[in-house]
Amino acid sequence: MSDLGSFLLGFGFNFLVALIVVRFIYYPSTQNKSYVFTYLAFNTVIYFVLSFMNSIEIGVGVGFGLFAIFSILRYRTDPVPIREMTYLFIIAALPVMNSAASDGTIWPQLVAANVAILAILLVLEKEWGFRYTTSKRIVYEKIELIRPDRRAELLADLEMRTGLKIKRIAVGKVDFVRDIADLKIYYDDSTQADWLYNAESEAVVLINGDVQSR
Repeated sequence: MSDLGSFLLGFGFNFLVALIVVRFIYYPSTQNKSYVFTYLAFNTVIYFVLSFMNSIEIGVGVGFGLFAIFSILRYRTDPVPIREMTYLFIIAALPVMNSAASDGTIWPQLVAANVAILAILLVLEKEWGFRYTTSKRIVYEKIELIRPDRRAELLADLEMRTGLKIKRIAVGKVDFVRDIADLKIYYDDSTQADWLYNAESEAVVLINGDVQSR
């Protein structure tokens, strides 16, 4: 196969894998279009840069350093959540790995590695065998229920008022002057909110049976 043919085949394979990751694994789970352009552009440009570096014998070491710089970038205008940074790392790592396609002898290993990455991402996103635990901070007014011997009553009251199946409760600061306590509840979240947004849910204030956010 000619050098141009090998180049186009490698690019097509790399872009196909990146497209599957972004369009069929990342996007259906988040419905977030903000990073689609970034992921596909990073993947394409890094692949081209590394391919040309290999062709002029600069070496993959320099390219890997370039990839490392790209992978730790954080946009100053908006912090990048952990989930998006993880996908950015994967999308940037794929062309580093797939640029080795110019060596036609390792195609089986490349295909196996890419299939393994896709399979692992799919399993993690579909929660097959995993449950994601989310925390929520609550400002609670019934401080008489925070005693260890009334933990069952506290759990029942919180579950009734929040509508959540709570796994664990942690009692934080207690203010006896204002009769409030800071609680943190942990529960399974099918929306994977903490993973999606890299932030603890906003505080919920429970006062006289009313649920408010702050």
